[in-house]
Amino acid sequence: MTPLEWEVVSLSLKVSLWATALSLPFGILVALMLARGQFPGKQLLNGIVHLPLILPPVVTGYLLLLTFGRRTPVGAWLEETFGLVLAFRWTGAALAAAIMAFPLMVRAIRLAIEAVDPRIEDAAATLGASRLMVFATITLPLTLPGIIAGAILGFAKAMGEFGATITFVSNIPGETQTLPSAIYTALQVPGGEASVLRLVILSIILAMGALLVSEWLARRVGRRMRGS
Repeated sequence: MTPLEWEVVSLSLKVSLWATALSLPFGILVALMLARGQFPGKQLLNGIVHLPLILPPVVTGYLLLLTFGRRTPVGAWLEETFGLVLAFRWTGAALAAAIMAFPLMVRAIRLAIEAVDPRIEDAAATLGASRLMVFATITLPLTLPGIIAGAILGFAKAMGEFGATITFVSNIPGETQTLPSAIYTALQVPGGEASVLRLVILSIILAMGALLVSEWLARRVGRRMRGS
């Protein structure tokens, strides 16, 4: 592995971890709203959440560029107010990865919440527990395996994101060049097959590692829930 390849791996992990960490709280909230909420516009919200899965990734990246570019109202406000620049920065890569991973995360968590028997939550509420207490003590522990699965799915999707990322933040070595972008770049260079092979093998190792961590966490949570 060359120093440049290690830099690509480090950046990919940073982008994916930030994308997962930032989107997970919103994923839980939206999943709870879709699973338990009854409100006007619920189907519209569901459609918007799943839109990144339906649209071509390049379209999503272009929409992000139109929204968060440095010369757009939102992008200029973020830069002036918080000093935060998203376009053509690793922060933008994290945002693009988070948006592309969000539907998968929400779907997994929503299914876990819907699998919880509402009668258990109703019983806790009749005993005087507030909605927040019911969620914290009943719903959240029972859906924890689904939340873990959603987080791992989001992380894996963020690691493999290419189309939206390269459209929104380009392919800048050391700044926005993640594993998929680096593999694409190496494929364009004559004699770059060795680098491609190393990066592909490393991608497989990272994906398998994430899967093993997910299984280990799910089993540990399951044992704790069974009280063993």
